[in-house]
Amino acid sequence: MTKQPKEHRIVVKFGGSSLSDNERLLKAVNSVVNETKKGTKIAVVVSAMGKTTDVLLTTAKNTSNGKLTKHDLDDILSMGERTSARIFAAALRNNGANAHYFDPTDNQWPIITDDAHQNANPNPKECQKNIQKYIQPLVEEGTIPVIPGFVGKTKECQITTLGRGGSDTTAFILAKGLGADQIVLVTDAEGIMSSDPKIIQTPTLLSTIEVNTLVGLADSGAKFIHSKALKYKPQNIDVKVISNQYGDLSRQGTLITGSLTTELNAEIADPTPVAEITVIGNGLSANPQVITEVIEKVKENTTLLGMSMNTNSIILYVQQTQNITKLFDQIHQITINNKETIAMAIKKDLVFIKTSGIGLEETHGIIGKISEDLRVNGINISGILTITSSILLFVDWNEQEKALKLIKTALKTH
Repeated sequence: MTKQPKEHRIVVKFGGSSLSDNERLLKAVNSVVNETKKGTKIAVVVSAMGKTTDVLLTTAKNTSNGKLTKHDLDDILSMGERTSARIFAAALRNNGANAHYFDPTDNQWPIITDDAHQNANPNPKECQKNIQKYIQPLVEEGTIPVIPGFVGKTKECQITTLGRGGSDTTAFILAKGLGADQIVLVTDAEGIMSSDPKIIQTPTLLSTIEVNTLVGLADSGAKFIHSKALKYKPQNIDVKVISNQYGDLSRQGTLITGSLTTELNAEIADPTPVAEITVIGNGLSANPQVITEVIEKVKENTTLLGMSMNTNSIILYVQQTQNITKLFDQIHQITINNKETIAMAIKKDLVFIKTSGIGLEETHGIIGKISEDLRVNGINISGILTITSSILLFVDWNEQEKALKLIKTALKTH
């Protein structure tokens, strides 16, 4: 007996700008209807229309004399997405498609969370169970489920909201539960750009980006996809970001690949000892040529692992290779040959420890906790750098095992 090929299955999320008026909403609906005519099975996640959430939030706060509970506010804010779902499902039916909207008051509601109102965390196991029980049968029979994004419900049936990136989170969880082939995020941009088009006039569209690279942009304030949502992206399901302008779900945009490490962890990031080179001077940052010379010499001799700089100094962390002395001499020559540089210092035999994990930037006080635990145990930090969802530490090479154990303990107990 010949096995039937699996039908193409996608989860589509429409952002608020894609639903901001009747024309855009109808374009979104038609894009779904047209895709289903190709035989694609679709589940839809919708945000609140336009600026609805902002209006609800402002109105609620300005009329409650500051006495609004987080539970009440979640109930109010959920109305934007819940209304979008009703309108979208009705429009799908009126355009010839079978559709069914879900509401958090339903027993079949798929997104179950903890009770952290305003910033709730989904319970993956409960979500998976409900998605497979209530959503998957509809998708398989050709009905389009329409789920309000951003909204959750506790086991005690209290409505919650998922915080920043909440609708993307809903789409990612839904896709994993359905075993979707792809997640399509429909936005007001062509895809993910090389920079914010509101700041840079001619950014370039990125055809693909790995999720660990994207989270760096998210953490730095770029409004692409929030890092909290990205931690729910399934490993084996690509995300496509496309523009709502064309009303075509098959259109090319930006593909997001891979997945994030969600657990906070620490590891020895480089197997070789590390040297710290410090060059000090006056107004060093005002002469990029000196900085360029130093970095070029590093590239000729070894691998640059990290760098920090201020007005009067530059610190480089490099692999301590066999010819490292040659590099020291070359950088010293640059130091004495330029008026902006005064002297250099060298520290050898350090170890490079990297602490990483999605949500690290939201774990308040973690750097202080790690630093204090190392200090109390007599371990000096030679250097510390923070880059997106990671902390880079440099300590004495002979203390690596002790330091690593202390850092891992700090991450678990913080």
